[in-house]
Amino acid sequence: MDVVFLGSGAFGVPTLEMLAREHRVTGIVTQPDRKAGRGGKMTPTPIGAWASEHLPEVPIIKPEKINTDEARAIVRGWDADAWVVIAYGQYLGQKLLADRWAINLHGSRLPRWRGAAPINAAIVAGDRVSGNSIITIDKEMDAGAVLAKSERVIEPNMTASMLHDALSHDGPALVAKVLRERSAGQESYTTQDPKQVTIAPKMSKSDGVVDFAQPARLVAARINGLNPWPSVTVGFRDETIKINRVKPATASSQEQAGTVISADEGLVACGDGGTVALLMVQPQGKRAMDWKSFANGRSIETGERLIGSVIPTGSGL
Repeated sequence: MDVVFLGSGAFGVPTLEMLAREHRVTGIVTQPDRKAGRGGKMTPTPIGAWASEHLPEVPIIKPEKINTDEARAIVRGWDADAWVVIAYGQYLGQKLLADRWAINLHGSRLPRWRGAAPINAAIVAGDRVSGNSIITIDKEMDAGAVLAKSERVIEPNMTASMLHDALSHDGPALVAKVLRERSAGQESYTTQDPKQVTIAPKMSKSDGVVDFAQPARLVAARINGLNPWPSVTVGFRDETIKINRVKPATASSQEQAGTVISADEGLVACGDGGTVALLMVQPQGKRAMDWKSFANGRSIETGERLIGSVIPTGSGL
């Protein structure tokens, strides 16, 4: 099939690779290059970087606004049997989409977790299963008809970064399936049940807190679900540290929530009498390290406390 690809984030790179192998990519739309790093160097999106290296013959545009007359004329002028949209980052207007068959790969099993941060939301909520959905594009965000879904178990110590990468590599097979069905005239559409909708709003830096008074399962889910950004920050002694990864532990404790009950194992008491084991932490201004390295460098003792924060009222996560 002739395919136009619209995407920006790393989540779409494996699918673009598949499309380049199995179909003909006639054009690519991504977000403009932005300044990044300490030097403020202009840096392309992951899609832009991959395309320039592997598909230099394919036209690519990077409009600030996709719905302008100029950008719309270019994209609609490319030959296409299908438009594939993955983590593009701009609203696609009705004039742009008119009479085009466009599908979107979304990192959740819709209608659960519509919105900007579905992978984070699934882990933070303690979901046991996640997956991808392929949907048509609707005026309302992520509200289109579902053409296909995949499923992946969320392991207890899986971070959002790990789930993101796993789902991104699940995407190509699902997109390929839907394109085959479309080519054969066998695609099927399922309307989302509005009663089952949950929302995963865009995250902010203020979401990066944890309340150790919560049950251990939810403490672990929140910390892992906010990795790599915004990451959970806690107070310890006279510094702040990020907790990058934990796992639920089998040990129990009646100590005050946030208390280190085993300095060797990094076990921290939670509000339900359960515990979590700290796996990776990052002191302010330092590199990330495993708990044992952090503890050895500071002679941490059992009974010391990590100071979390109450989760802000109205926080989406």
